[in-house]
Amino acid sequence: AARSRSLFLWDDGRPMRFYLRPGLAKLRLAPLVLAGGGRLCRVQEPGAVLLAQPGEAAPDGAVSTEYVTECVERNQRLPLEPFLLAACGRLAFTEAEDAALLQAVRGQGTVRVSGRALWIELERSGLTRHSWQAMRDRYLRYLRPRLFEPPQTDDPTQIRGLFAAANREFESTESESDSSDVAELSTQDGVGRSPGETASDLKTGPEDSAFPDIKLQRQERPKSTCSSSNVVRQVVKTMEHFMEKFAVDLFTVTQAFLKNSGDVEATSYFLQTGQRLDGYPVWSREDDLELQKDDEDVRNKLIAKFGAENVAKRIVFRES
Repeated sequence: AARSRSLFLWDDGRPMRFYLRPGLAKLRLAPLVLAGGGRLCRVQEPGAVLLAQPGEAAPDGAVSTEYVTECVERNQRLPLEPFLLAACGRLAFTEAEDAALLQAVRGQGTVRVSGRALWIELERSGLTRHSWQAMRDRYLRYLRPRLFEPPQTDDPTQIRGLFAAANREFESTESESDSSDVAELSTQDGVGRSPGETASDLKTGPEDSAFPDIKLQRQERPKSTCSSSNVVRQVVKTMEHFMEKFAVDLFTVTQAFLKNSGDVEATSYFLQTGQRLDGYPVWSREDDLELQKDDEDVRNKLIAKFGAENVAKRIVFRES
């Protein structure tokens, strides 16, 4: 439908007047306001709608600049109240509030996270001390970019470089502390679920189409796991899916793969629960050092700890 030329008119036909301090936001919004019949003030005037960008210090009664864009997108004049910003400037987000935001959006779809309904619900629930606009802005502009930074390439050498960097970190840290960190971050999604239910949940999504081919090529051609660009794309797709599903960063996903010998289903379960799907422990640096020893007694101890199949898979995985 054609954009309404009376979008920013009050019910009595008077044009809505907006004030927004000079800057890029004003340059971007001015054409939208004028095309919808509104007016822009050079200085703040009585009765004018004071616009401010979410997250910036704003006086009492300021309205988010998203009001203009939302009205244009919906092609209708919306009420101002849902777009009111927190008064008297902004409060800094604490680490606990950031963690609460990450937990709250985990498992939510992209459309819902980008919309308003979820954040309004979180504000009403008292999740943080901030307005829903500030929480959404914090997540979209600060938290999510730090979480979702997948490799924008199909170059196998860069994928191998990523695993090499994660492996160096894996080899220089204690597995126990890493595991507890992941468990603390991810077990809350699995609370109250039986292992069978969780395993069933993990069998849906992009990883299903990705991991059978990857496993097969690893077993048959361990020296060329990443030689196929198609397989690399599948790996990247699976990692992106895990990052969004469990709200963790790329490095965490990569290390989870390392600890689970590259098995996708086991990695997914581990990111959700902090435990192995088959009940065995995850691999640590110390276990890998033991695995390298040419000692039958040591090998038997590892088999008792991880199972013969897992030890065989680990050898193939480390060689690849």
